[in-house]
Amino acid sequence: MEKIVEDIVKWLQKQAKLAKVNGLLVGVSGGLDSAVVAHLIKRAFPDESLGVILPLNSNPEGMKDAHNVLKSCDIKGLNIDLSKTHELLFSQIQEQLKQENDFKQENEQLADANLRARLRMSTLYTIATNYNYLVVGTDNASEWYTGYFTKYGDGGVDILPIVDFTKEEVRQMASILGVPKEIIHKNPSADLWEGQTDEDEMGITYDKIDAYLKGEKIPEADEEIIESMHKRTNHKRSLVSKYKRIDRTSLI
Repeated sequence: MEKIVEDIVKWLQKQAKLAKVNGLLVGVSGGLDSAVVAHLIKRAFPDESLGVILPLNSNPEGMKDAHNVLKSCDIKGLNIDLSKTHELLFSQIQEQLKQENDFKQENEQLADANLRARLRMSTLYTIATNYNYLVVGTDNASEWYTGYFTKYGDGGVDILPIVDFTKEEVRQMASILGVPKEIIHKNPSADLWEGQTDEDEMGITYDKIDAYLKGEKIPEADEEIIESMHKRTNHKRSLVSKYKRIDRTSLI
């Protein structure tokens, strides 16, 4: 794993050189994946890396963890609160839909969550343009295969350094990089609404997904959940036109 970390750092440096940018940035949530990526980009660009914290009516404990990540890898940080921006935009959209009698109450939570992720993406790209940086993604192999990311939200990035690694492999990477232990072992959450956790939302654990991706035998019911998610979210991993399909992984 130490050799893999070294290879990823070199790969990050190569991607930045190819793109002719000055450095790299990542959105830091206080979770495992963004913590690992923050440490990786700091190693790749000690003086040209940035961790951006984007609270949006977020759990204070999660924001505390995010700041601890910045300290643990000694990376430069920014903090931009998007709560008011989200409230204004979402309320205006809802008001207009209600005036048209087109508001769907049953889709409100998902629309709200996706807007949060996309506001964060837009903010990261605005900051990246200022610094001439690439936006580095935090999706791991388990999330990529199941499509557990928001299209043009946390899935809207320039490069994905840990997309080939399972959640457990990312934990191993975190230990080597010096990520705080409380972050390595915390319950994964995308911070999309109060009390939200990844595994509750997916209906399956990361351990089961990791095992499936490694070709291990898992209960048939869990296998069906994973394959159903994969098929349903194929549009997130591919750009589709009338005549051909472009695999997004070939663009990364």
